[in-house]
Amino acid sequence: MLLRTTDPFREFDRLAGQLLGTTNRPAVMPMDAWREGDVFQIEFDLPGVARESIDLDVERNVLTVRAERVPRNGDWEMLASERPRGVFSRQLVLGDNLDLEKIEAQYDGGVLHLTVPVAERAKPRRIEISSTDQRTAIEA
Repeated sequence: MLLRTTDPFREFDRLAGQLLGTTNRPAVMPMDAWREGDVFQIEFDLPGVARESIDLDVERNVLTVRAERVPRNGDWEMLASERPRGVFSRQLVLGDNLDLEKIEAQYDGGVLHLTVPVAERAKPRRIEISSTDQRTAIEA
């Protein structure tokens, strides 16, 4: 017979760490994305993150957002710690129909806002139809 002791609180902490992240591996940054006409809008919530610590990279069609919320230093005692600290990273695979050369980024009020235009080649366009039919009029 196998006797195994379990600690339900440790199991709960492990599960919460997997779902919400830990200080060593923070949870993903919340994001909203939508399309407005010929541009895609993407917003990431990064409260308490300095603009200088945000890094955006595009390689092929993968957009990587990295940010760091630096822990406070000093002679103080932490009473509650619910905001994750450390490096955050998120990758988005963007479609081939987007113009990755013209991405615009703005950071204001703890929100990183990206504008990604649709590529010209992906926009709908009208194609003219020509005819090679050389009919001649018959006069009577």
